[in-house]
Amino acid sequence: MEETQTSGRSRTFSWADPALTAAQVGQRSGLDMLSAIASGDLPAPPAMRLLGVEDLEVAEGRIAVAMAAQEFHYNPLGTVHGGILATLLDTATGCAVHTTLPAGMGYTSMNLTTTFLRPVTAASGRLHCEGTVVSRGRTTALAEARLTDARGRLVAHATSSCLLFSIPAASVP
Repeated sequence: MEETQTSGRSRTFSWADPALTAAQVGQRSGLDMLSAIASGDLPAPPAMRLLGVEDLEVAEGRIAVAMAAQEFHYNPLGTVHGGILATLLDTATGCAVHTTLPAGMGYTSMNLTTTFLRPVTAASGRLHCEGTVVSRGRTTALAEARLTDARGRLVAHATSSCLLFSIPAASVP
């Protein structure tokens, strides 16, 4: 078997202490908390920094994020790994729901149904993901997200159901 030479590539990133942002859960409304992250008043979660998510846009019931498709997102097939795309879609659906919650309320995703429509590579350019709340009740919410490439083509779509719950006062930092 022939030995292949690979050129080494590296990537470094930094993040702020996630406890700074986590301490605000339950203290602020979801809209206020995500707006503070978007403005830089609170640090972005490390997962967003790891993926390269940028340009957070926040409004009640809606969130948009962007991410450049990069080589370090690739799977063995030479395309962006579906888990990376699903994470972006999950972020958009969950955060859209979060924008509707008052202080003292939390949420967790119950499911994420994802449909991948076309392969994504670094040539796809900057990805734009917009999440919106479709329906919100007292205990559950339904949100959807659309992921488009730099040419505006839909590359993936997702829906997510979220469980809404009160955060007990004792667990609020």
